[in-house]
Amino acid sequence: MALSIINCDDPKNADFIIIGANFDRTSSFGKGSDKGPGAIIECLHTQIEFYERLSGNSPAIDRKISYLDLGEMNTLSPEEMVKKIKGALSKNINAFPIILGGEHSVTNGPINFFADRAKEITIVQIDAHADLREDDSDYNDKPWGKLAHCSVMKRAFDTGFNLVQVGLRAFSAEEKELFSQDKIKVFEWKGTEPSIQSIIDSIKTDQIYLTIDADGIDPSFMPATGTPVQGGLSWYYTLDLVSALCKKKRLVGADLVEVAPIPNSSLTEYGAAQIVYTIIGQLS
Repeated sequence: MALSIINCDDPKNADFIIIGANFDRTSSFGKGSDKGPGAIIECLHTQIEFYERLSGNSPAIDRKISYLDLGEMNTLSPEEMVKKIKGALSKNINAFPIILGGEHSVTNGPINFFADRAKEITIVQIDAHADLREDDSDYNDKPWGKLAHCSVMKRAFDTGFNLVQVGLRAFSAEEKELFSQDKIKVFEWKGTEPSIQSIIDSIKTDQIYLTIDADGIDPSFMPATGTPVQGGLSWYYTLDLVSALCKKKRLVGADLVEVAPIPNSSLTEYGAAQIVYTIIGQLS
């Protein structure tokens, strides 16, 4: 039998737990991100090299990596979805968690889970969008409310987390008004990528939670996402930033969301799988 990066059947014995959050109910444009976790895991099973060249490690050989599929979640309300993800995190606290979305609202799960440590943790967000809307009432005739995908960073801000937002290039005037808040640092993308050290220096805490929306990365590298926006992070800049965050800060968890597979292309899910394995490699 061929070996797989997913090498541990019991999440309770794992060093790393990858959680599949197959939820895509509140997204307002392209659908299909509920199929993202399965597509990414398939690449981790069959395509990613065990040797992670940026770290020089082979974590699939040296570390225990488990996958927990939360199953069909589109029958759940946003509140039920958050509760289910938080429950999965609470039951597997000994493993480092990486959540695969699903739409960006799944990040409300770890926000809720880490809420009692909000003042100690900065959320570093790679994204084309600010996600600082109060709710999705300007998107949907029947809005989902405060836990919608476009409001996840507003919920994090309201909970007390510091935010560092990287790659923003699509946001409302109301969201922009929040950029001046002390607890929010925005790196807007305007054609020139800032130094990675400047992003590291902007983080006020030692501990960070990393949330990566596929649309934060330029669609030439990650085209399969529900809300693509031209001009995002370049591929090696993304890997270098992720690696630096892992090395220079204490990462408490991560997620990668908004991969919505498209026919006849596996580029996005492969890239997502590589980013996930890079995180594991840098932490091993």
